[in-house]
Amino acid sequence: MKKIGITGQNGFVGGHLYNTLGLFPDEFERIDFQKEYFEDESKIDDFVSKCDVIVHLAAMNRHDSQEVIYNTNINLTQKLINALKRTNSKAHILISSSTQEERDNLYGKSKRESREAIVNWANENGGKVTGLIIPNVFGAFGKPFYNSFIATFCYQLTNGEIPSIDIDGEVKLIYVQELVLNIIAEIRSELGQPELWVEATVSKKVSEVLALLNNFKTKYLNGGEIPVLKDQFEHNLFNTYRSYINYKEHYPVKFTQHTDPRGAFVEVIRLGIGGQCSFSTTVSDITRGNHYHTRKIERFAVIKGKALIQLRKIDTDEILDFYLDGTEPAYVDIPIWYTHNIKNIGDEDLYTIFWIDEPFNPEDSDTYFFEV
Repeated sequence: MKKIGITGQNGFVGGHLYNTLGLFPDEFERIDFQKEYFEDESKIDDFVSKCDVIVHLAAMNRHDSQEVIYNTNINLTQKLINALKRTNSKAHILISSSTQEERDNLYGKSKRESREAIVNWANENGGKVTGLIIPNVFGAFGKPFYNSFIATFCYQLTNGEIPSIDIDGEVKLIYVQELVLNIIAEIRSELGQPELWVEATVSKKVSEVLALLNNFKTKYLNGGEIPVLKDQFEHNLFNTYRSYINYKEHYPVKFTQHTDPRGAFVEVIRLGIGGQCSFSTTVSDITRGNHYHTRKIERFAVIKGKALIQLRKIDTDEILDFYLDGTEPAYVDIPIWYTHNIKNIGDEDLYTIFWIDEPFNPEDSDTYFFEV
């Protein structure tokens, strides 16, 4: 079992990598890292000495001063190198750099020089290094106004703001989970490559991305409709957009009921894509679920009985409680990386309709059991 540590563990890419490594408990042991370790030689030395592999992601991306960015990134890398030397570490170091290495700015210079410094350490001390040169990364839970323009647009569109485009350039992009799988593949390979250019998986104009996000806002956020998703990029972008919705305020969403002397009619879901629709009955005081997904889009619709739906992002302690009653049918959509369950809190059987965007495949279920 490889012992993996991640500097920047609580950052955008670091958080996704940390959580994904947790899906392979028989292969990887995660060694926790906190940013305070950089200020305490004994703690960073202890961390380094425990690791077979260190993924160095800790860095500053944005600041009003380019000099602050440069100095911060160089200093963080140097502190890691000092710890590697003090502990005589032979760990495999994977360091994230950026395609901005090619640009004439201090951020790109800081990333290139940091990568080169790690390579020099490896050459002089018998270590191993993989220098990951990474294009623009987007995905769920990115920090707006910091990690990417997509994070900013998603935040603005889910908070009643209107995004603007400064330069409508063509941007090479990679989804964070695609990047994470690249990193894990390099960890498994054990090869080490001082300069490894990670391929972008798509290239889009900024205006194309914004048009898709505006469509998600109109169709999904405002209308409850699952929009047409033409390819994997649009699927990933949609899951990214969904992660910025304020679930506390938005859900549960009540259905529109059409009633007449015969009874009532409710449209449960309008789809631009396919998937699998099913229903369940649940007896009183029974809980279903307690699992999460990393890619699936899912809707829980309560049509009869009383239910408590609970959500919790797997790396937080906050539990979101949603109470639904079949007398006013409503739904809650389940975001990726949130473990979730549904409990019958009434006296009668609970009737729930479930829709998910892909048929269940036991060979690739994307279902990971974890208590809310």
